[in-house]
Amino acid sequence: MAEDYCDLCDLPLSTCVHGMPAPPPAPAAAPAARAPRATATRKPSVRTTTSKPSPVRKRTEQETFRPYIVQLLKDEGALETAEVMELLEERMAEVLLERDRQKAPTGEVRWHTAARAERKAMMDEGLIVPAQPGIWQLTDRGRAHPH
Repeated sequence: MAEDYCDLCDLPLSTCVHGMPAPPPAPAAAPAARAPRATATRKPSVRTTTSKPSPVRKRTEQETFRPYIVQLLKDEGALETAEVMELLEERMAEVLLERDRQKAPTGEVRWHTAARAERKAMMDEGLIVPAQPGIWQLTDRGRAHPH
């Protein structure tokens, strides 16, 4: 099941402070008997309710980028980050959602952040050469990776 992400901080709701449920109320002490008060008008309390997360996919998952990155680097060879982003946007035009194209609180386009995170995951798995900052290049293992 795809995890929903916070609209404020772009982290999974299970880990962001905005998606955490409110802590349970502290146990109330037994109410003391009170004298009746004069009637006064009270403002109605405003309650906010949280709606259940929509099952609709809000953004493209990081893992979705892998086959596109692998195929792009197989086709083009080593590329600089700007070139990768430009070509990925063309190839994934039908996949990227409206929210993917918006800027995150960091100022970077959301899908760029996801693509970079997938690049990091691919480096950790030995599919992309890690020793070349700003250059995206498949290792031999990455070229053999089925997309």
